[in-house]
This record gives sequence, C-alpha cells and structure tokens, in this order.
Amino acid sequence: MIVNFSVQNFGSIKDKQILSFEATTARDLESFYIIEPIKGLRLLKLALIYGANASGKTTVLKALEFLRDLVLEPVEKKNESLKFEPFLFDSFTPTKNSILSIDFIQKNIRYFYEVEFNRLAIVNEELYFYNPNKAKIFSRATNLENQFTEITFGSKIKKDKTFGKTLEANTIWNNTVLGGFLKTNINFKELKEVSEWFATHLKPLIESDTKLEGYVTSAIGNTDIDKNSVIQILKKADFNISDILINEEEEDIPLGFLEFLEKQVKTHNEKFTEIKSKGKVTTVSIELEHTVDRIKYKIPFELESQGTKRYYSFSGLLSMLIKNSITFPIDELESSLHPDLFTHFILSFLVNAKQSQILATTHNREILNNRDIFRNDAIWFTDKNELSATELYSLADFDSKVIRDTSNVYNAYKIGKLGGVPNLGDYYIDLSDEKK
Repeated sequence: MIVNFSVQNFGSIKDKQILSFEATTARDLESFYIIEPIKGLRLLKLALIYGANASGKTTVLKALEFLRDLVLEPVEKKNESLKFEPFLFDSFTPTKNSILSIDFIQKNIRYFYEVEFNRLAIVNEELYFYNPNKAKIFSRATNLENQFTEITFGSKIKKDKTFGKTLEANTIWNNTVLGGFLKTNINFKELKEVSEWFATHLKPLIESDTKLEGYVTSAIGNTDIDKNSVIQILKKADFNISDILINEEEEDIPLGFLEFLEKQVKTHNEKFTEIKSKGKVTTVSIELEHTVDRIKYKIPFELESQGTKRYYSFSGLLSMLIKNSITFPIDELESSLHPDLFTHFILSFLVNAKQSQILATTHNREILNNRDIFRNDAIWFTDKNELSATELYSLADFDSKVIRDTSNVYNAYKIGKLGGVPNLGDYYIDLSDEKK
C-alpha cells in the first residue's frame, strides 16, 4: 500500500508536491476508509484529485506511472534518453534534476524509495526500510563523466561478496538499481520484495480511453478474475446482465502480420514462437447475456453502450481490488459513468476492499455534496499558481473556519473557495476581422 508519494520537477509540477494516504485523526467513516497494515499507521483506501483541466491532476498519476516504468522497464542502451519532460515554464528548472519518491508497505514492511534523474541518467537513488527504525538498504550515485554507477549498502544488509559488483555491472547509468537487479540472477530479499511490489501491487495507469475489456476478459479466462463476481457486480449496478460468454476461435494469421510484429516487438517470447510455428492465432469475442422477462438475449460486446463497456471493465477491476492487495491509478474515473454509478462504484470499493487503494482524478462534484460518503483527507485538489506550476493540497489542509464539518463542500468548491476550478472569461468571442 502507498503511504506517501512525492513529485518534483516533472511535467507541470515544479516544486516538491506530496500526496499522502495517511489518515488524519478524524474518525468519520473509519471502518470504510481506513486500513492499518502496520500498528499505528492508518492509511486511506481512496484519494480523489479534483482540479481544472491542465491543472496537473493527471501529471501526478503519470509521475507514478513513470516511476513504475523506471523500475520495471529499464532502457536497454546507455544512449537511450528517459522519456519525460521537466517543468518548462522558466529558464532554469529544466536544467535541474527531477525527483520522485514513494513510501509504501510490502508484506508488513515499510519501505522508502527515492530516485533523482534527468533525461540522460539516474543521478542518485536510495532505498530504506523500517525495522523498526529507518535503515539503509542501498544508496546509489552516478559519476556522470564516466557514466559509472557506484552502489553502497547499509550495515544491516546481508549480501554475497560478489553481489555488489554484479549489480553495479548490470546497472547502467540510465537504469535504476531495481531495474539492474531484474537483470541479475542473484537472490536479494529486500530488492526482490520491492521489485515485486512495483510489479504486482502497483498497477499501470488507467486512462479515460484505456481499453480494458481484453485485459478483463483474459483475466476471467485464466481465472485471475472470478466471472461470477463480475456478473454479481454488474447486476448490482442495474445492468441486467446474467452471464458473460467468452468465445475463442483459431484463425489463420493475416499475410504480413508476423513480419510487422517482428519489427515492432523488441523480444520474442515463447508465445510468439508458438504462434509463428502454428501459423494460427486465437481470437476472442465476448457476448453479454441479458435476461429480460425470463428470456435470455445474447448481445455482442461491441454493440453495448460505452457506459456498459466501461463498467464491465470496472467490474473486473473491482473484483481484483476486493480479492487482492493492489493499487490502481485511474484518470477521469467518472468517464462514461452516470454520477450515481460513479458513487456506487466508489462505495462498493470502500465497503468490500480490505487491502487495496484507488488513486483517481475526477470532475464529478456530486460526491462532495454528501458528507456521508467522503472524508476530507481523501479529497485533493490541483491548482496552478502565478508561475503556472501545479500545487497539490488536501481538503483536510483547510482551516476549520473555511470548511466546517457542517459546510457544504460542493458549493464551496463550485464557487472557487477551495481553488482547483478554471478561471473562465465571458462567453463573447469576437471573430470579426479587425483589418477590414
């Protein structure tokens, strides 16, 4: 689970901004929102980020995705640049390093990981754990002149004598140490646990146009997601769906497709080799069964509404969130969902999930009109300051004089009292040609 995540000099974010899942001392909705993975550490299941378009909401999620990719998808060559943009709205910040850090729980152990980088290289990197006090696992510094990585380990870390040198050799200057570790064949408990957290707990970013149907359907097919639980979730959301029918057929591979695929894919796994030798590919189609007046109707998935398709995918995600300990970053959570269905999804997650988290951006304001379903510390805002830099802050940061327990937060946000709304001009647009 995520405890805190910080971003500095990344996209529209200039100065260090921190998003925290640590709960305040408030006890409202305690049983629905709070998880205590370690004694004394109270974490929230949910964080919703509000803000105007281009205020930096998505930047927070993309920074988290970028950190995940730094660990799990290290570049292959020394001359490959890291694909990101620093803050660009002044002349000196783009020349400075960017910094991402994350504080998280993996198997009841708390870790802190930070990486400092620019487009060319990982400059500094460090990993700590709490046992129970904060102790260093490793720190890394890169000599930018000779492109050499030096790694030092904490005094409490047990390691093989040759491990450090092997890890340094596998950690090129634009790779993280964790990425270098994934290239080794040496056992190192702490690095293995941390790498697994990024791979299995922190899920990839879901954007508003991300097509999840194939992923969910595949997961149902290999039983990673229970089909009956997805059907139950869809029924409770009033979709009148009684079954999910997954049909598989083998078809000949279209002429030229394998050649195209070989050019696009860096590495060919066993699955690719199998497809190439068979000359056939398995296609999957979905039908959703609707029962109306006791009669069953099969509807091809592509004929369903956008809302149905979106919630089919979200039902799969919800099933995973309930069953496992995972975190999903979701951009524009409300996309294609009715406001009531948006609220239903959030409440279903809060009531049923026990060890998972959602970090999502949204423009849905209706939830702010009902204090029975949100906590102040779960609501976040992004706003641009006078230098066009993103500032991130929580509803819990406001003085009680601004937001009282009885305040209507919806109205306060709507009129701009909390920031995070667009500063709009009048509606008149002059299209006349002044040169005439």
